[in-house]
Amino acid sequence: MTGTRPGLAVMAYTVLEQAKADLEGTLARVAAIGYVGLETYGLVEAFGPGRVRDAAAAAGLTITSAHTPFPAGADAQRLLDESAELGATTLVWSLEREEFDSPSAIEAGVVRVNEAASLAAERGLTIGYHNHFAEFRNSFDGRQAYDILLELLDPRVVVELDAYWARMGGADPAEVLTRLGDRARLVHIKDGPAVSYDDDVMVPIGEGAIDWTSALTAPSGLEWHIVELERLHVDTFDALESSYRYLVGHGLSRGSVEVGEATV
Repeated sequence: MTGTRPGLAVMAYTVLEQAKADLEGTLARVAAIGYVGLETYGLVEAFGPGRVRDAAAAAGLTITSAHTPFPAGADAQRLLDESAELGATTLVWSLEREEFDSPSAIEAGVVRVNEAASLAAERGLTIGYHNHFAEFRNSFDGRQAYDILLELLDPRVVVELDAYWARMGGADPAEVLTRLGDRARLVHIKDGPAVSYDDDVMVPIGEGAIDWTSALTAPSGLEWHIVELERLHVDTFDALESSYRYLVGHGLSRGSVEVGEATV
């Protein structure tokens, strides 16, 4: 099983403030814990794609994906150029909460995603869709908004499931991942009480309400497990190390440091 476990990455939003103060030092510290991947967010805007690419490479981190707006409309080519220079082959973003208020709103929003998928494919890049809670909470004539979305999306669009927000929408992350199958390539891992989308304070992975063993052993096409910790009331790097120990120690994710040997 060891060779097939998805790699463990950090979503840059988790360490964005630290990275803005010291990009190279922050990424090196993430890698020292044992994380092997990085999903970018906010770093390209702060430092430019070349410096972020080089800093990740120097730390030994693979860029799993870029969390960046869908490359559609007037900004499309700029966003694609940035991602290509960054070395990110998958660009991930979301529709807005209100775009799940009706089937027609979903249909209108999907036009933007599918335009992005077509333009990205011309550059050898892939678009990924990242959910929040409305996709699972809202339903129309017995059909879940997420199912409507998936049916309308260009089949080239892959999925980054945010398991925590799916749970907040009333879904079982393990069931969703199983249903998605190979289309699910990335998963956001966050933990907490799963009570309020806007107010939940996150905790290290394994200390909250999510059954991660069930979710992360469900059959799917996952290639990366991406830890995202937001609104923490504890030290960020302590939380990242605790999360690493939980996920790698339980044999769910693959890292570069055996549990018990991490130095931060």
